[in-house]
Amino acid sequence: MIKKNYLLSPGPTPIPETVLSAAAEPIIHHRTSEFSDIFMETVEGLKYVFQTDQDVFVLTSSGTGAMEAAVASTFCQGDKVITLSGGKFGERWGQICRCYGLEVHEVTLEWGEPYTKEQLADELKANPGTKAVMATLSETSSGTVYDIQGYGEILAQSDAILIVDGISGLAATPCPIDEWKVDIMVSGSQKSFMIPPGLAYLSFSTKAWDLVEKSTLPSFYFDARKYKKNLEKRTTPYTPAISLIIQQKKSLDIIKSMGLEKLFEHHRILADATRAGMKALGLELLSKMPGNILTAVKVPGMIDGIKLVKTMQGKYMAYIAGGQDPYKGKMFRIAHLGYMGGFDIIIALTALEMTLSDLGFDFKRGSAVEAAEAILQENWE
Repeated sequence: MIKKNYLLSPGPTPIPETVLSAAAEPIIHHRTSEFSDIFMETVEGLKYVFQTDQDVFVLTSSGTGAMEAAVASTFCQGDKVITLSGGKFGERWGQICRCYGLEVHEVTLEWGEPYTKEQLADELKANPGTKAVMATLSETSSGTVYDIQGYGEILAQSDAILIVDGISGLAATPCPIDEWKVDIMVSGSQKSFMIPPGLAYLSFSTKAWDLVEKSTLPSFYFDARKYKKNLEKRTTPYTPAISLIIQQKKSLDIIKSMGLEKLFEHHRILADATRAGMKALGLELLSKMPGNILTAVKVPGMIDGIKLVKTMQGKYMAYIAGGQDPYKGKMFRIAHLGYMGGFDIIIALTALEMTLSDLGFDFKRGSAVEAAEAILQENWE
């Protein structure tokens, strides 16, 4: 039997064929008006997705590079920050800040549990002098979406700024950063932006830029001031990933033609279909605030979670993600992110049912697919 790979992980995600083929076009020089036109169209498209009037800077790096740039460009050594850590990627904010000599107050959250704006307000009162709160829109390790709008309301009433990791969440779930008072937003190319890994994006509010101008932390490649100066000249300070930027423009054209609201609704439908399938199988979600981005599912006690992921990947070529750190072997994650359609969810659930059957789990065959089909058919346009 011919075996075909199915990419169902929360990054990288599937890429439209027209976007993939753009990388095969002849390379052009990056210090030309031809590239500058493409680059600026890409920046305008990114501003559309960020829902901001502020500049969006493009870095050749993974999303973590944008996270580091947000820290290295904004603070002074010894500045006090609060990080909200509800998983591997919330934890990363604290790791980066400590590398730059910041005083980190890390709020450790149970994976999948909510954290309210009222709790954040209390935390700010208990930590006077805080320069920033660092949060995550969508915690990829737990499938959890946090109340960024509420956090923005709290931070807007203080001198502190709100910095958000939107690497997996932006373009899949609502987060209008100007309206929600997000001061620094970071994201990456390989998830909802539907191109390969290698580009990272970040924007700064006027409130955040005041801190950037006063920052004394050492930075070279990740100095936002250099990106701002060069963006005014319609270029980047260092050699950009030319083909990736060309691909990103094509992908953004697709996003704009669809419209953000329809894109959010598309991701919601895929998420609802996936979760209907899990419920039909009697499986439990990890998160109490699951988002449109991915579904994190607890592995039944009688099943080896590591073997479940390996079977789906190795035997059925369905590349989902396993659990991390305390949930390694205890959960699995199926994405409904980026260039995915309804039948990708059917494939994911079919592969999951076949895997569970192999591992001796007792369930009604076809129940997950049937439940998902009902959601998809009801919402099919």
